[in-house]
Formats: sequence, C-alpha cells, structure tokens
Amino acid sequence: MALTESNMMALGSVAPNFALTDGISDDLVQLSDFSGRPLLVMFICNHCPYVIHVQPELVRLGEDYAETDLAIVAIQSNDVTNYPQDSPERMKEVAARLGYRFPYLYDRQQFVAKAFSAACTPDFFLFDSGHRLAYRGQLDETRPKRIESGVYDSTENQPHGKDLRAAIDAVLSGGSPQDHQLPSIGCNIKWIG
Repeated sequence: MALTESNMMALGSVAPNFALTDGISDDLVQLSDFSGRPLLVMFICNHCPYVIHVQPELVRLGEDYAETDLAIVAIQSNDVTNYPQDSPERMKEVAARLGYRFPYLYDRQQFVAKAFSAACTPDFFLFDSGHRLAYRGQLDETRPKRIESGVYDSTENQPHGKDLRAAIDAVLSGGSPQDHQLPSIGCNIKWIG
C-alpha cells in the first residue's frame, strides 16, 4: 500500500461529467441526475484500511443528510483484476452489509477517477448546487492506527466527519466552506496496467 494524499482539485472547478453503473441496483447514475443539488462524490473501495476506518461515518453521512438537498455518490475505481475484493460483486455485499443509503458506482475504466484527479481512497469532493467544487480533502483528522503489516485499529480514534460535515452544512446553508482545506490521506487508487 502506498500512502497517498489528495491532489486537491482547484476550488470552483466544474464537476466532471460521469455516467456509471450503480453496484447496488445496477441502474445507470449520471451527473445530470443531480442537477440543481449539491453533490458529494466519494472515491472509496472495499479493502483499503483507511476506507474501512471511515465506513461507519460514511453510513452516518448517508443517514444524516438523507432528508436534505445533498446528493451523495460513492465511486470505486480500483483495478479489480489485481484487487478482486473491490469487484462489483463485493461492492454489492459491502453496501448491503453496511446499509449504504447512496449509490456505490463502479468506474471500470477509471475514466471518472482520472477526470476528478482522484488519488486515494477515501477522496472527497463536495460540489455546490451549480456543481462547482466547494470542498475537497479529508473527512476529519482521524486515521486508523497501524498495528503491523496489514493490520489496523480504529477503536481509539473513531471518525466523526467534522471537516466534511462543516463543509456540507456551509453549502446547504448557501455559504462557502473555509478555504483552508486539508487533503485526504489513504491508499493510492490501484490503477490498471
């Protein structure tokens, strides 16, 4: 695993277009489905210990903002040939087990991850209702503790989503998040080839 930071796309950037299949429902989900609504795009996967660390907070975000204008999508862009635990079948299992209340999209050809300049999992991009980038970076300051190779623990450092929640609340109230934004940190996206 290569620990990687977000590339930090320029604030004000227009959301890249996407049309991807939902790993849960098999429906096609595209950017235009969320026209006029703020949109949170999360690049995640199933196996990364940094994503596993934040999964409980991702579930809470889906629940807490379900009755607001905020739309949320998660995108899995990893190479599934070399990382089969991130396959669409496993995406469906993880989403069902955790109770994700948002689409979990599969970026098979990695075009969407590249268009967003996504670098790591998790990587977060929050767009306002005009789909201009208002926030990119970390969920919060918590990280899993590495115990030994391949073994991580989050029991003493539970995620709470403070940074991302403050940005979401600012956007939903018609304001702007703080300009000082810290990058997310996690596993690098597993590129094909």
